[in-house]
Amino acid sequence: MSNLGTSVPDSSIEITFEILESLLADYARRDFAVRLWNGEIWGDRKRPRFTLVLKHPGSLRRMLIGANELTLGEAYIYDDFDIEGNIAAAFEFGEYLTAHELELMEKLRLAGLLLRLPHRDHHSGLREVVPHLHGRLHSKHRDHDAVTYHYDLSNDFYQLWLDRRMMYSCAYFQTGEEDIDTAQENKLDYICRKLRLRAGERLLDVGCGWGGLILHAAQHYGVQALGVTLSAPQAELAQARIHEAGVSDRCEARVCDYRELEPSFAFDKIVSVGMFEHVGESRLPEYFEHVWKLLRTGGIFLNHGIAASAVFKRKGPSFIDKYVFPDGELVPLGITIRIAEACGFEVRDVESLREHYARTLRYWGRRLESRYEDAKRLTNETVYRIWRIYMAGSAWAFASGRVNLYQVLFSKPEGGQTHMPLTRADWYS
Repeated sequence: MSNLGTSVPDSSIEITFEILESLLADYARRDFAVRLWNGEIWGDRKRPRFTLVLKHPGSLRRMLIGANELTLGEAYIYDDFDIEGNIAAAFEFGEYLTAHELELMEKLRLAGLLLRLPHRDHHSGLREVVPHLHGRLHSKHRDHDAVTYHYDLSNDFYQLWLDRRMMYSCAYFQTGEEDIDTAQENKLDYICRKLRLRAGERLLDVGCGWGGLILHAAQHYGVQALGVTLSAPQAELAQARIHEAGVSDRCEARVCDYRELEPSFAFDKIVSVGMFEHVGESRLPEYFEHVWKLLRTGGIFLNHGIAASAVFKRKGPSFIDKYVFPDGELVPLGITIRIAEACGFEVRDVESLREHYARTLRYWGRRLESRYEDAKRLTNETVYRIWRIYMAGSAWAFASGRVNLYQVLFSKPEGGQTHMPLTRADWYS
């Protein structure tokens, strides 16, 4: 498999090839290539699914000593290695590196080889992209800092790769052939049909983002819609779009923590799309209790959120937790439903959209890669790399079943009555 060419290999090159051959001796899918810092190639030269580019002689040392999701991610974002081609395809290989168990003697031998490679200090700029959060976990102040760290990156950055409505949540593909704009419009209308919105009803969107859902609901269903977000740039753009659409009399985006809304301000329907992951398991009773108080009796609540697998367990720390969604928590669906029911909600429908989110993330990733220069101009190289690997890794996680995405429809019964149709037929008419 290896090819040293005609150049005279130094010790780092020899050690790197020896590590690759030993580490991947049992790896069946070797249809990729590894290119060393001097241009030499290991692996599939003709049609590799992807090419792993080692940027310096100490790359493998940086990647593999104590290898886990976080260390591999940090080695990538700080340019110890790069991935050319299909980055999503590289995650199967990455999983092998972090999960493959070696015999003790072989592990010690490989560790010795890695330690013979040059050591490289951490790159400058490490602190520039790591959030520094203070205060009690999931307090209002800390939640604000965690959310704005992610969402206030800049509206212009998100506009590079999101659809024209800037929906930063799972799209809905009816055929699988739609573009991202059509699939996101499908999602908005599907949610409105699930909620069975009617003209004049009061709708609350908890975590409204750039206002795509409240604007759609006000325009097409005639509701009185309020969206709340912790991000001022999101609310500012949402308000501008609401004004431009001429629906300011019945649609508003507000900077507000949902916990600050008064229960006397009752809503007919409530929706939460992509915000649930920020709540935290310890705060779920408070979350459902407050939504319960904000919802009128007989009302409907749709909760759209990512769920952890009840059986898959990550080994080691999470890259996304540190660099993408600080303080984010994914909770298994069973726990979520148990807590919601304890607050009084009745479960009316549960739908998995796992494959839809994998497809959505692949769209986003390709669009981000196509706007690389613009993304780097708006942020920097390290931030671009964080988002590239985050999207590709998330697509892999959904495609492989490590995480899921559920829409759960809850009702607030009125003496046992929900006043809902007997079937879901109207959702698909």
